[in-house]
Amino acid sequence: MGGKGLIMSDATAAVSKIKGRFAPSPSGRMHLGNIYTALAAWLCAKSRGGEFFLRIEDLDPVRCPRSFADLILQDLNWLGLTWDNGDVLYQSDRSPVYETYYQLLSDKDLIYPCFCSRSQLHVADAPHAEDGRIIYPGTCRQLSSEEKQIRAKHRQPAYRVILPDATVSFHDGVYGPQQFNLAQDWGDLIIRRSDGVFAYQLAVTIDDGLTGVSQVVRGRDLLSSAAPQLYLFRTLGFTPPDYLHLPLLITTTGARLAKRERSSDLGFIRSVCPRPEILLGYLGWLLGQLSAPEPIDLPGLLAVFDTKKIPKEDIIISEDYWQRFTACRTC
Repeated sequence: MGGKGLIMSDATAAVSKIKGRFAPSPSGRMHLGNIYTALAAWLCAKSRGGEFFLRIEDLDPVRCPRSFADLILQDLNWLGLTWDNGDVLYQSDRSPVYETYYQLLSDKDLIYPCFCSRSQLHVADAPHAEDGRIIYPGTCRQLSSEEKQIRAKHRQPAYRVILPDATVSFHDGVYGPQQFNLAQDWGDLIIRRSDGVFAYQLAVTIDDGLTGVSQVVRGRDLLSSAAPQLYLFRTLGFTPPDYLHLPLLITTTGARLAKRERSSDLGFIRSVCPRPEILLGYLGWLLGQLSAPEPIDLPGLLAVFDTKKIPKEDIIISEDYWQRFTACRTC
């Protein structure tokens, strides 16, 4: 990879206590993959004597009603995955905070308006990452003031942050050494949508930085996102966290579990799974901590937890997996 190297140091060396987090988006009822990630994040923090922080990523209140957020809190409490930050942080309440750091980037001349639509980028044959994400080619970065004014008459712009042609290196807790070139693997990021809503990459970096999160546990589909986030951490003056990415739970067709699949949502699972210990045992087994998916309580699972046992390969969930819970009603 080309570009100047950015070597990221181990963030935990600078903090006295591990602080992990779970940050779901309440666009529907949590599914098996969400709670699998929540459990892993809780275990990773608590196994090292740390704190577990809960944040609700409801940047778009239309897609993320508070009723779904309430169900997330209920499901976590049912499993015993309590959080240490008391009042839950909701991103929908934090636009003034994001505005402050957005202006900081603007003052550094790192933000510019982008008038491109997704369809235009497809027509322009913009490069794509392996996951299908469009790598922005910088179309609007060099527009003159006059060109910006003309385009603004026809389309409300989104706003992007300039990412340099630089390589970000870091060590992942499961997948080991990682290296991404910001320009080649990402391109300039949208950090504010055309409707004014702040985008995920900016909000998550600010919230992790301000709340002192030192350990981020999440699915491997977000592995490459660590690179631009690490750049933003440094640019905004925050200490970056350590990362641990998990293998994905996938269907027999290779697709990720989705909230639209009723058999994997927590409402359905709780209807056939009378005790949280049954689900904890199944999830502990998926995480490589147990030799068999037998019921176990949270202290028991915490006692055997070791990040070195987390598998690297994605995990196939058969369509009848929930029958295991039904069979364990009398366990």
